[in-house]
Amino acid sequence: MEVNNAVYPGPAQAAAFFGLPENGPFVMVNLLKFKDKAEYADGSESELSGREAYERYGVEVTKLIESIGGRIRYSGPVAGLMIGEVEDLWDYVALAEYPSLEAFRTMATSPGMRAIEHHRAAGLAGQLNIRTMPRG
Repeated sequence: MEVNNAVYPGPAQAAAFFGLPENGPFVMVNLLKFKDKAEYADGSESELSGREAYERYGVEVTKLIESIGGRIRYSGPVAGLMIGEVEDLWDYVALAEYPSLEAFRTMATSPGMRAIEHHRAAGLAGQLNIRTMPRG
């Protein structure tokens, strides 16, 4: 299995994701890998670590998630790997619950998201976002 972390989805990947059936609430598993040092496009905030830059994003995105009726179910650092093998372990895991795919799209394309995504891009080396399906 090949694993490729990314910061943003490509157009085809985004279209496929948002083309999935709408079937109510879901939890997004976020596996996060941080840069050692934050890299802001404008060169600012160079004293921050990648984790610190992402934490700025995390505080604000939590508010956005809650504003659409979602919630953070869990977030915390990765401590180790019990089963399996990856070349480079992720730094952090976050589980975010969204009320619907449309609510997620609304949040992801909102002015509020555009206002904070520079912190995300500055802090992340890459990530995996995995949409889970409700039991049924």
